Amino acid sequence: MSPVSTVFERAAAEDRAALVGYVPAGFPSVDGAIEAALAIATAGADVIEIGLPYSDPLVDGPVIQEAVHRALVGGTRVADVLRTVGAVAAAGVPTLIMTYWNPVDQHGVARFAADLAAVGGAGLITPDLTPEEAGPWLAAAAGQHLDPVFLVAPSSSDERIELISSVCGGFVYAASLMGITGARATVSGLAASLVRRVREHTKLPVAVGLGVSNGAQAAEVAGFADGVIVGSAFVQRLLAASSPRAGLEGVRELAAELAEGVRSGR
Repeated sequence: MSPVSTVFERAAAEDRAALVGYVPAGFPSVDGAIEAALAIATAGADVIEIGLPYSDPLVDGPVIQEAVHRALVGGTRVADVLRTVGAVAAAGVPTLIMTYWNPVDQHGVARFAADLAAVGGAGLITPDLTPEEAGPWLAAAAGQHLDPVFLVAPSSSDERIELISSVCGGFVYAASLMGITGARATVSGLAASLVRRVREHTKLPVAVGLGVSNGAQAAEVAGFADGVIVGSAFVQRLLAASSPRAGLEGVRELAAELAEGVRSGR
């Protein structure tokens, strides 16, 4: 079993959902992102996603767009992303990269897979890569024992869900709503039905992302999903912080609240 699969299996054995936290590499700095990711993990996140900063973030909302912009202005490169993954993975936390496809293609698909595996990365989440075009990545990921994670959406047909689920590893990423990322006041009413639909086609865990921002929402999603993915809410804490120390305290506090939520949702 992959590190990600092991975490989800352990969470299920504890009758809870897994908590997945996201931060972009390079924000507020390369070392700052590492510290933030480790703080989130220490406070209760089971899996960490490290975002690879990209100039055209199609599904990211204004919060993550701003953080990614600052990371790019600061000079963050693929090597920095890999260093970030390595530092978090070395702490014993399954760590995936969240990235649009173009940077992987430019880096070289086989090379990217090998470099990610070399630093202890667990897999790759690719929001804009379709299964029909994923052959080279699926082969490279299999060769390096990496989990390829793809997204399904409320608009996905049953046939599409079946196809996407069939090429996923680790878990299936269920985008809870149509639109861009961002913390929201309520959880999308489409999320639970999407999870049910995905489960008709796969035995993989189903993790819900887009919109969760507090412990109560995490508990709600944990009531019907195998994993709760939180990104914008963590990034917002870092953006709003008056100092790096305050940022770390903010994400640590939020992670603890969310961890409690996923443990009380069932």
